Amino acid sequence: MTTVEVPHGSRSVVLRVSAVITETIDTCSLVFDVPEEFRERFSYHPGQFLTLRIPSDLTGSVARCYSLASSPYTDDRPKVTIKRTVGGYGSNWVCDNVKAGDELEVLPPSGVFTPKNLDDDLLLFGAGSGITPVMSILKSALARGNGKVVLIYANRDHESVIFAAELRELADKHPQRLTVIHWLEYLQGLPTPDALATLVSPYAGYNAFMCGPKPFMDRVHDALARLDVPRTRTHAETFNSLAGDPFADQVPAEVSDEEAADAATVEVELDGEVHEMSWPRKQTLVDIMLAKGLDVPYSCQEGECGSCACTVLEGKVEMANSEILDPEDIANGYILGCQARPVTDHLKIQF
Repeated sequence: MTTVEVPHGSRSVVLRVSAVITETIDTCSLVFDVPEEFRERFSYHPGQFLTLRIPSDLTGSVARCYSLASSPYTDDRPKVTIKRTVGGYGSNWVCDNVKAGDELEVLPPSGVFTPKNLDDDLLLFGAGSGITPVMSILKSALARGNGKVVLIYANRDHESVIFAAELRELADKHPQRLTVIHWLEYLQGLPTPDALATLVSPYAGYNAFMCGPKPFMDRVHDALARLDVPRTRTHAETFNSLAGDPFADQVPAEVSDEEAADAATVEVELDGEVHEMSWPRKQTLVDIMLAKGLDVPYSCQEGECGSCACTVLEGKVEMANSEILDPEDIANGYILGCQARPVTDHLKIQF
């Protein structure tokens, strides 16, 4: 049995695995018990993810982000779903080792891949394990919204379809609201932008959410562009392996007198409150907010997960790594707080 004595940082919590569910031959789900004292900290929005600390003989641990397949409105406990990947240390370790009753160190839910309004009509795309956050959104919209939901789900074959039985049950229960369209590679080949555009053209007015391998999402982006779906109605979720340790508490770097004198000023709106701070030019936005004791949303601090995404209302920043953001995102003012450093003397930023 895997047990964890104490968390490695002030943000993480040790949770007990209440169940391990075999979803397909290469996919499993972990269901977590959340003690009452941590219920508020682990409340989540549809489409968010958890970051797990996974033991490693080589590095001590690795951090991996896994999407929540559960819905905060229909499921009593949070559930993440993990599919094995070739050479993927984290996914294989979880599927090979974790049993009910084990303990894992977990960071609170994070991520911005979530609808602003569950009443909207939704066009959802999932490929392989990319169904995981999409499933959370789908179940939540059916439970709490009143719009229509269309799911395009791509897999190699029937045996690869995760949540097949649950999707059938939901389609039977909500025949007027839910449409599930399976795309199976062994029958139809790989989906092309033209084929996808034809398939989803009746739903071009819906808000689109997609998750899956990059080639699949590139084709979906192309298909939606051919239908003139605006970028503001297109949302994509991507994950990369984290090289750093998001579980360790961050120690603010010392600021010299010269750096303090040259610092920018920033007004940050967080949870409806505005905080005015000095922003030394060598520090990131997340750095200065943590130093002020603010509960800034972040996870990886590497620019890979999008948890710290926010909007520049005034001013300009530079970012060391912004690959997770599309050019349209950046043009609309989106930045990553963990990568952003000030260029102008005064800025306004909104989370």
